[in-house]
This record gives sequence, structure tokens and C-alpha cells, in this order.
Amino acid sequence: MQLVNASRDDLLKPLQVVSGIVERRHTLAILANLLFKKSGKAISFISTDIEIQITTKANFGVGEEDLVTTVGARKILDILRALPEGPVSLNLKDNRLVVQSGKSRFSLQTLAASEFPVMQTMGDPSALWKMPQKNFKQLISQVYFAMAQQDIRYYLNGMLLVIEGKEVMAVATDGHRLAFSQTTLENAPSGNGERHEIIIPRKTVLECQHLLDDGGGDLEIAITNNQIKFTFGDIELISKLVEGKFPDYQRVIPKGQKNTLVLGRDELQAALQRAAILTTEKFKGVRFSLSNNRITIQSTNAEQEEAQEEIETEYTGDEVEIGFNVSYLLDVLANVKNDKVEISLGDANSSAVITIPGSTAFKYVVMPMRI
Repeated sequence: MQLVNASRDDLLKPLQVVSGIVERRHTLAILANLLFKKSGKAISFISTDIEIQITTKANFGVGEEDLVTTVGARKILDILRALPEGPVSLNLKDNRLVVQSGKSRFSLQTLAASEFPVMQTMGDPSALWKMPQKNFKQLISQVYFAMAQQDIRYYLNGMLLVIEGKEVMAVATDGHRLAFSQTTLENAPSGNGERHEIIIPRKTVLECQHLLDDGGGDLEIAITNNQIKFTFGDIELISKLVEGKFPDYQRVIPKGQKNTLVLGRDELQAALQRAAILTTEKFKGVRFSLSNNRITIQSTNAEQEEAQEEIETEYTGDEVEIGFNVSYLLDVLANVKNDKVEISLGDANSSAVITIPGSTAFKYVVMPMRI
């Protein structure tokens, strides 16, 4: 029985969207599969890893029958990528999914759709709002790199999202640095109007970063007790939330530092990249020396090699020598797209704050390092 008849590229596009969260190793065999749901001409493709579920829709079904089946995500994706451009048909025959294009034919094993663990949205949303996709993508792009990766403090392996009135704030920290970003909605979220603080898992944040469009198009976000749902274009992403209490980020952000300088982002990034060449995997430290109208960046390694960069800038504050992990500085400079950045410092033992001149919508706090 024929399921689909479409061009290779039209079929590949939705399958690439849903395949991103499919893990290569599974405890359950069914999690390596995609769920195909056909209702007349409407086709839904669904993937899940139990924590996240992505659904995308297309209209290239054949016939009026309703069908459901599952097939291995990696295999069908690899087959379609290897096929030349042209029409592709998917047929279900004797519990096998047959992929056919020109003189190529593949017969794939299927598993029962009843075994596929479909996530359901839980209850009415406590907050629901719309915003441009590009605005939310920019919000998370300014903080996602500061998330912890496999921290025993599981609540750090994600991003804090705070909704208060029309303000939406994103915060991420791994205990050594913290990134804060903020945007304002046109309309306050529907719901009870209370302040909401939720922790979105790291994998969900990275998937949003990958799938959201830089151009136009709206994004609808709904929050329930233990889930968040993103709806944009033909895509729906449902994710469980991380339980736990995120650190009080407002206490971490230093206030009233007396030493401030403004630098060109590109110039600082290039100087740090050069200085980083002589650092090692185990020791990524660089020394900043601030003096009158000049900043000197130095790095050394175990072989007694040394790199030194000087940047001229307007600076009339205290003479300060302070060390940083160069990777933490390069991360923020790669993700903030403004021409200039502002650095505020106290002394050699205080955290530095990197901001965008004239804006309070972004803050990046990085702890000093002993060198």
C-alpha cells in the first residue's frame, strides 16, 4: 500500500527536522525509529527520546487510507541522502517499508506503531505567548554556550527561562561563567499573569537553536506544569522541563565595578585567538593587564613559550592584572554580534562583566582565574 509519493528533497526536509533528537544508542529499540502517521494526504513524522518529541507535517500522502507505522530513522535518512534527486515512493508491504526511486529499491523493517511512546501535552497552559522566531533564537544564542554539559548539579544542564509581564529572560551558567539575555514581548502572555521560572533541558535548547528560523515567522510557546511546547511553521516540539531550583542569577551579577573599557569585538576576538594558540587543553589561562589607554593580553605554556598582544583603547581606570579562561571569552565574542563590547572589572579577584554598550539586555559574567 502506497504511503507517500514526493520528490527526494521534499521528503528529506521533514525527516531531517525530526531526526536530530534520535540517539544512536538506545535502551528501547523503538526510540531509534520515526513514527509515520498518514491521514489521507496529510503525513506526520514524529521522533522522541522520551524527554523531547518533535512532530512535523507535510501533504504528500497518497490515497485516502489512514496508516501508522515506524521505521529506523538513520537508515531511511541515509538512503534518501544517497539517492539522486527525483521522485521517491514509500510503500507498506508485509510489514516492510519499501523505498523506491528510479531503479533503486530498499525494503526496511518496521516496528509496531503501538509501541511508540507518543508524548501528550499535559493540561491547560499556565502561560502562552507568541513572538518572532528570530527574537527567541537570538535570546537563546546569547546564553546557550554557558550551559553546563554533564554537571552533577543537573539543574545547570539547561537554560533558565523567566517570564514576568512582557519581559522574557534567559539565563545559563556552568558555575564558572553566567550569561543573561532579555527581550520584550509585544503582548504579555495569556494565563494567570504570574512570574514563571522554568528550566529547559540542554538538548531542547540546542534543538531550538538548530530549528528556529533567522527570518520571519512566528513562534508560539506554551508552558504547562512539567512541559514546554514550541510551535512554528510545520513543526511542533514538546519537551519535559528540568526539576530543581536554579541559582539566584541576580546575586551572581556584580554591580558597580569602577573599571570599565569599551573594545572592538573583532579586534579583541582576533587577539584572544592568537594568544590561545600557546595555551594547552589542560590550562587555558590568559593574563589581562590594564594600564593607561592600553590592554595587554599574555599567555604562556609549560615549554616557557609566550604570546603577547597589545590593544590600544581609551582606559583611565586602575591598573589591573587579572587572569581568565580564554575559551570562556571566545565563546561570548563568537555569539554576540555587536561591533563593540564593554568590559567592567573590579580587582584581580572579582568577576568581570561583559555587556553591550548602552544596553542592559545582555550580561556575561566570567570568574577570574589564577595564573
